[in-house]
Amino acid sequence: MTVFLLQFTEEKLGQAEKTELDAHFENLLARADCTKNWTEKILRQTEVLLQPNPSARVEEFLYEKLDRKVPSRVTNGELLAQYMTEAANDFGPGTPYGKTLIKVGETQRRLGAAEREFIRSASINFLTPLRNFLEGDWRTISKERRILQNRRLDLDACKARLKKAKAAEAKAAAVPDFQETRPRNYVLSASASALWSDEVEKAEHELRLTQTEFDRQAEVTRLLLEGISSTHVNHLRCLHEFVESQTNYYAQCYQFMLDLQKQLGRFSGTFVGNTESASPAAAASPPAVAAATLQAVPTIPVVPTIVGVPNTVAEGVLNPNEVKPPASGTRRARVLYDYEAADSTELALLADEMITVYSLPGMDPDWLIGERGNQKGKVPVTYLELLS
Repeated sequence: MTVFLLQFTEEKLGQAEKTELDAHFENLLARADCTKNWTEKILRQTEVLLQPNPSARVEEFLYEKLDRKVPSRVTNGELLAQYMTEAANDFGPGTPYGKTLIKVGETQRRLGAAEREFIRSASINFLTPLRNFLEGDWRTISKERRILQNRRLDLDACKARLKKAKAAEAKAAAVPDFQETRPRNYVLSASASALWSDEVEKAEHELRLTQTEFDRQAEVTRLLLEGISSTHVNHLRCLHEFVESQTNYYAQCYQFMLDLQKQLGRFSGTFVGNTESASPAAAASPPAVAAATLQAVPTIPVVPTIVGVPNTVAEGVLNPNEVKPPASGTRRARVLYDYEAADSTELALLADEMITVYSLPGMDPDWLIGERGNQKGKVPVTYLELLS
């Protein structure tokens, strides 16, 4: 150990030579370090994505280190669903607000369950392989690299020892002065030369052994470093699985919310009517309500009420054949999502199609009359992008 420290210190001070590895080996080392650093960062940030709560992450880490099962934790969506359901029971599940809370709570529960499944799938298919690399393959690589470093320091120390022995041998083997008046000096010089020759032979033997051990360790480390390519292939497959899990999760969330939007849109008119009838202040100020409605949809053309023609919208029954579009000022709209008609008064929609829309007097502001050729019916505003 003392020899290693001395050699390492002299290298840092520029007082000793260092055995350099070939360029390919250096590239393998650099790629391995890069892989390790980025894998750690991706792993940590993915854990933050799946579990934003730092305290929960610490708790899960401790359970994993103790080799104990992580307790099941309620997701935020499931907790929100629980609160909404309890609130609906207090407010009355038969009231418009209570019904809506139940509908939204059920969707939040489904979203929470989908999130739980996504976290489980991402942890198994993506996080676990990354951890296995850092805690398995990378530890093995690091161990063999440390051994190689020690072999390299030992090799350089042997080279330095041989160099010094050869220099001393050369100095001792210099031609003596036969005219020396003291022959004893000549005898001592010859003895020193023989001693240094033995030292050189010993240093050369140690150097050969050390070189063999270094070459063997370098080959072992090289094979492990070249295995990083297989690690990249494995992580690439895991990344595809992570993206697929995330895609399925967001697709489920989108479908859940789309279904909820349809459900709420079908009885939103009933809720609006009940709210207006239950609110004396709103019923007492119809001009203010009308002004607010006109401000909400200022450019939607309204079919005028004709004397003698029953207001079919106010009665809750829409006969498309009796509805006539305004003479001018109808608007074009692009459909954002598919919509399935609930009854014969509604118009089914297909995403990205273009339709003509307008409003009727007394009509729920969340709905418009849509026309597509000879087809006509009510359509929800939230499914449309109104064009100028």
